[in-house]
Amino acid sequence: MSGGLFSYALLAALATALLTAAFTDLRRREIDNWLNAAIALAAPMWWLAMGFGWLDIGFQLALAGGTFAFACALFAAGQMGGGDVKLLTALALWFTPVSFLQLIVLMAVIGGGASVAMALLNMKRVPGETLRDALAAVVALAWVWGSCAVIFALVTRRPLIDGGTVETILAVLPRIWALALAALAVAAILTLGLFHIYRRQKSRLPIPYGIAIAAAGLWVLGEQALSAARSATQTG
Repeated sequence: MSGGLFSYALLAALATALLTAAFTDLRRREIDNWLNAAIALAAPMWWLAMGFGWLDIGFQLALAGGTFAFACALFAAGQMGGGDVKLLTALALWFTPVSFLQLIVLMAVIGGGASVAMALLNMKRVPGETLRDALAAVVALAWVWGSCAVIFALVTRRPLIDGGTVETILAVLPRIWALALAALAVAAILTLGLFHIYRRQKSRLPIPYGIAIAAAGLWVLGEQALSAARSATQTG
């Protein structure tokens, strides 16, 4: 098997593992240890296929170590599950720092949007709080819409706000203090809405970061595969 075919086979195996991780996390809120171990143990074969030198391997190990330490802090704070920590650390062995940063941003946006949507559905309705519930629903929808907009901007590599929209906003709010006041007002409304959502939770809600990690990893993986295919076509 040539190096190119071997590398594509490894990428296909990683994509399959990520789909499996997303499925198990969705079904039973767990990611199997054997799956995370397989992803981590297969990373040296990826390094070999990519022709990594010792310095490159050292970067990947350092990235994985830093990721593990940061993810463990999130685990201790109750913001991430143990399987999510292991999956994210294992993926750090596969992606370059730039690609891994893109994965982290996508993961955070996807996980944040999904957690707010799930929290809204998990709210306990209290009599006399109809107005607050309505505000919470509007805030949650705005948050999810914003998350989708950020994801779209990231995956299409387009600006989140185009130049024409910026000019319109500046025309409506010509002074910087007016823009700052508008931003503070929006932040206050979002804070009040999110606070009400999480204050009225029926039960502890697990954040679906396993699915978010898998989705982000699959997207970055797809970008890498397409980039490699274009390079091979051009050189061929």
